[in-house]
Amino acid sequence: MTAAPELSARAEQILQSVVRAYIDTGEPVASQDISRLRRHHLSPASVRNVMAELAEQGYLHQPHTSAGRVPTAKAYALYVRALAARRPAPVEVGRIREELSQSHTVEERVERSSQMLTGLSNGLGIAAAIPTSSQILDQVELLLVSRTRVLMIVVTQDRMVRDQLLTLEEPITHEEVTAIRNYLNAHFSGWRMADIHAELRVRLDQANAAYGALLRKLILLYDKALHENAPTPEFHMEGASNLVSFDFQLTRDRLREMFRTLEEKKRILQILDRFLEPPHGEVVVQIGMSDEDPTLSPLSLIGVSLRMPGGVTGKFAVIGPMRMDYDRALSAVKHVGQAFLSLPS
Repeated sequence: MTAAPELSARAEQILQSVVRAYIDTGEPVASQDISRLRRHHLSPASVRNVMAELAEQGYLHQPHTSAGRVPTAKAYALYVRALAARRPAPVEVGRIREELSQSHTVEERVERSSQMLTGLSNGLGIAAAIPTSSQILDQVELLLVSRTRVLMIVVTQDRMVRDQLLTLEEPITHEEVTAIRNYLNAHFSGWRMADIHAELRVRLDQANAAYGALLRKLILLYDKALHENAPTPEFHMEGASNLVSFDFQLTRDRLREMFRTLEEKKRILQILDRFLEPPHGEVVVQIGMSDEDPTLSPLSLIGVSLRMPGGVTGKFAVIGPMRMDYDRALSAVKHVGQAFLSLPS
């Protein structure tokens, strides 16, 4: 990863050291602290001159005249670019994959992934499995609850399970429910969910009157359960308490607003959609999120979007303060994402 063109190699090395020192201590970094590092072989005065140049270029700022320097968002962005070039370690991916494989449903795997992201990064771990129209049907179960109510359970080949209680305008019999279930499983298991609706319409047009009545009820059930209502993403978030220990230098009201936003599942999904857009597989680092939501301005996001076998999009992310341990967070996102992707369906 090449350095920003306006920085010399020495200036970038010093900036990297300042960022690492600030991440470790949370205290403004003085030139004496950097000059003590043997790898620079520079006097405090030389380091101070370089740090002054970095401040003029917007990489550092000085919170108080007598204090050391603190990295800006621009500094974190340059620091992270070098870290992001590292490839996931196969051994670590294998270990996480083995642990995730002990969970047998997508729901369990998503929950476990968020927990692992939290543990590995010490941040807020987020994992989501978002269904798409490319999902493949495995089987359907229909249970008659009353004369006009049916519970439909749909299982796709990626092990996602969704259920919905449907209310019909016309009564339906147990025999019809059984016939519809058997028809769907016999004729559409292995089909893409997006193709089933159109094919049902074609078959209805070609059916005789007796068989058409059954297909009409089947299409009505399908429309209510799957075609009219978008499938709900499987989403889990863990580790908000990890953020409490950081000093965000916010008023109590602003801090409360920040945590309130982090508790909104729908809002977090919108943020993932905004920042983790295709191309799939590229790790994204967003330093500060004020453009998306002012209440989240002190936070950074590291995440990746992956296209899973069977038509599910997986999103894995860590949210933390700008002073988060980016090395650990990047490693966690890469390893958990790749391990999840390699799991058998």
